[in-house]
Formats: sequence, structure tokens, C-alpha cells
Amino acid sequence: MLRKHQILSLASSSNPQRNLNVNSLKLFGFSALFTSTSTSSNPSASPDSSLTSELPDIPSWVSKQNTGTQPSGDDDFVIPSLATWIENHPKVRLFPTKKPETPVEKITKILKCPYPAPEIVVQALNASNLSVSDVSVDQLLKRFSNSWISAYGVFIWAKTQSGYTHTPELYNFMVDVLGKAKMFDLLLDLIEEMKQLKGYINLDTIFKVMRRLANARRFSEAIEVFRRIEELGVEKDVMALNGLLDALVKGDGVEHACEAFVELKECIPLNSSTFNILVHGFCKARRLSDARKILNEMNEQGFQPCTVSFTCFIEAYCREKDFRNVDAILDEMKEKGCRPNAVTYTIIMHARGKAGEIGKALEVYEMMKKDSCSQDSSFYGSLIFILSKAGRLKDADEIFEDMVKQGVKPNALTYNTMISSSCGHSLEEKALKLLKRMEEDSCKPDISTYAPLLKMCCRKKRMKVLNFLLSHMLNNDVSIDHTTYTLLVRGLCNSGKLEQACAFFEEMVLKGMIPKGSICTMLVEKLEKEHMIEAKQKIQELVPNVKEPKITV
Repeated sequence: MLRKHQILSLASSSNPQRNLNVNSLKLFGFSALFTSTSTSSNPSASPDSSLTSELPDIPSWVSKQNTGTQPSGDDDFVIPSLATWIENHPKVRLFPTKKPETPVEKITKILKCPYPAPEIVVQALNASNLSVSDVSVDQLLKRFSNSWISAYGVFIWAKTQSGYTHTPELYNFMVDVLGKAKMFDLLLDLIEEMKQLKGYINLDTIFKVMRRLANARRFSEAIEVFRRIEELGVEKDVMALNGLLDALVKGDGVEHACEAFVELKECIPLNSSTFNILVHGFCKARRLSDARKILNEMNEQGFQPCTVSFTCFIEAYCREKDFRNVDAILDEMKEKGCRPNAVTYTIIMHARGKAGEIGKALEVYEMMKKDSCSQDSSFYGSLIFILSKAGRLKDADEIFEDMVKQGVKPNALTYNTMISSSCGHSLEEKALKLLKRMEEDSCKPDISTYAPLLKMCCRKKRMKVLNFLLSHMLNNDVSIDHTTYTLLVRGLCNSGKLEQACAFFEEMVLKGMIPKGSICTMLVEKLEKEHMIEAKQKIQELVPNVKEPKITV
């Protein structure tokens, strides 16, 4: 627990005018209290496997005319204190070596090639004479989870191998990959296949399907999946109903959630979470009077509003920076015997910090202590974020170290906040050391860990470190997604590394990811400016709708 003199010291030295441009912290959503959808942890890559980099080769169609893309001293620079760690990391294989490739390496290299369809991936894997017994299918699927053609190709290939059967968990993972890629016809075919296997479809499967449909705003289809849930071998109970309502609310379909609630409430026994999900949905949509009506109906049905119920309203008022009503809700909670929890206080502190009221934000700690409410990693992460945002990096560092002393282990979100803050201040050594410490703490990085690091490397033209980070991502089975490709293309363009920007752009398109028009236009304009005509024409062939650059006289 933070000592009182520390908090008072932080509050007295608050300086809201100093601002740090860091990525917004995604708070631990209290909506996680509504449903318990578990996610399996990623397996560590085998220590002896030297992996192929995701750094694409420079395409042959990129002209070398642009002098701005020639290697500079920055390209190969590595901070001396980190050189040993980077050099000893599993190496990127750009050229053949005497050491034989492992099966994982061989399949990774095959899958990195762009394919038009999963069937072609299967053909390539069959031609390799590799066996599914030599690799972890789970690891490969996670590694290529943002390239559905490669992932589904592996899934089909493995399924055809004699003596091998996919587990229900792998089927569920594949359902999620196809849903994320909006390949709903294939997803529903896979569900039918799982139905025939008996026992492979569970509540988690249904949650994944409904959530992906709702995220794609296919609300009626998500509801239809729920209606036929019993045909799929899953009980139509309150947990399943709550999963449907939660999916609809998170997909910004609170009206559809309300309609489903009215239709189904007479035939399925409800619980307090059912009402809280709707309260959260209406609060999220800024329809507080409708949220109050649900609260009243909750009372009428014999369920008392709880901490989660009131926290929904607190979050809504925090979003509006209406702290007078936040205080009023806290008073109402106390009157009704509901104690705020760590999530409630974290939301308030985070909102106060974002509003520049650092002193008020830090006073929340005293409120927590008065209520005997323990801090968790989300609280510390939010505190670190608001201090960093105020430019108080030393204070943020002290909080980070103090949470460890208090027995609260930093999680990925905490590390991501620290790394983002360091990158925002161009503290390259500190940011990379945090990634190294994260590795030593066995804390699994995610795509949000790498994004600010990759952006910083592009800005500083640290190509060797960029290559290392891409290899580090691959080692941790973190797949490059659409947002990360966009970040890389934009960052490399802005740094004059047009050859590398073209390489990532081509890989992105060939993986079936459609670039934003602004990225296409920016790349074409940069290539035009540097007289890289062949490369410009190729980009326009890859994305035919890209606009011609404006010619200024």
C-alpha cells in the first residue's frame, strides 16, 4: 500500500499543465464482472527454436533511386547496455546458416508467404513433408491469428493428418479467428462440423460467435444463434442470456439487447447481472434515464442494485467530467449500503487525472484507504498513467516500484503503460529495458506492448532494433494486425524509409488486409516525390482505388 506521505507529496507537487502524449490507458472494464469468458494463455516458444523474422524482404519492384532509404548510422545502432540482450535473442534468419531449421521455423517460413486461399496453404504444407507431430498447432494458430488464411490453412492441414485430432479448445480458437476476420460463412460451417463431433460446442463457443457477430453489427444473427443454442447442445440458461446481452451491448447494440431482454425474460430466470448489463449498456449510450428505468425494474424483480450497478453510472458521469454527479452517486451508494470497490475508485481517479485534476485524482487513494479498499494492478496502472500524462515520470517510476514492494505484481497493462510513457518521451533505453524486465518477470507481452516501441524505432530509424522487436513478437506468438501494419507503413514513410514501407504495405495487402485510403495516398505521394515511379505504380496496382497525388506547381 502506498504510504500517506508519498500520496501527499505527489498531490502537493501536481502540475496539470505538463502533458505527455501517450496512448490512452484502457481501464480494466467492470463489465468483465458480468460474464466470465476465459482466454487460454499463450505457450512459450521452445528455447531452442531460432525463428524466422516477420520483417519482409524489400520487394523487387521497389526502385533504389531514393537516396533517403540508404542505410544510415541510426539503422544499426543499438544502445550498448542492451546490446548483449538483443544479440543473444533468438536470431532472425535472413540468410542460410549451417544450423538446420526446426520444423517450427520451416512452417513459419511457409506461412509467411501470401496465399489466396486456405486450400493453397494446405497444398504448400503437404509438399513440405512435415508432420503435425513435429510442431505445436496451438502455437502456429496464435502466431498467425491475424492472418486467417494461414491460420485456417494450418487448421485444415493438421486435421487431415493421421493420428491427430483437434481439441475443442483449438476449434474454439479457430472460431474466434474466423469471426475476427468476419469470415462468417466459414465460421458457421465450422460450428456445424463441431456439432457433429458431439461435446465440442460449449458456452464459450457460443459467446465467441455472438460477440463477433455483434461486433460486426449483425445483431439479429447473434440473437438467432442464441435462439437455436439448444440445437447446438448448450443449455439456454441465464448465463447464456447474459452472454448474448453483453455481446450486444459491447457491440453498441443496446436497443437490440433490450428487445432480446423483453422477448426472453419470461422464459428464462434472470439474475442481477442481467439487469446490470443493460444498465451498463444504457449508461454507455448516455441514456441515463433508460438506465434508471432498468434499475427500477431490477428492484421490482427483487434484485437490489449493487456496486456494479452504481459504478455504471459513475463511469458515465466520469466520461462527461461531471464530478458533481459522481460524488452524488457515491453518496447514494453509501446510503444504500453499497461499498465502492477498486474498479469504482480506479475509474474516478483515472477520469480526474485525464481532466488534469491530479491533486483530486490522488485524493482518491485516501478515500480507498478510509474504506479499507485494497489497490490492485489496474489502480496502480491508472495512477502511473495519470502521473506520466502530467509529465511526472519520476513519480510514476516510484509508484511502479512501490506496487512491487506492496506485493502487487505488474501485469501486461501496467508494463504497457510504462513502455508507452517512455516511448512518448523518447526514452529508448528505458522503454527497451522495461520490455526486457517484462520478459524476465514472465509477463506475456501483447500487441499493445510493441506498438509504441515499433513507432519509436521508425521515428528514430532504428532498423536493427525494429527487426529485433518483430522477431521478439514472433517468439511470443504475437501476430501483426491491421493497426500495426498501418503504424509501420506510416512511421517508415515519415522517416524516409520508403523501401521498407513498401515491403510492409505489400505484405499487408497480400494478407488480405485493406489499407486505409489515407495510408495509400501518403505512400504514393512520398514515392512520387522521390521519383520512385515503378514503386508508385505497383502500389496503385495493389490497391487500384488509391488516389493520384496532387501535383503542385
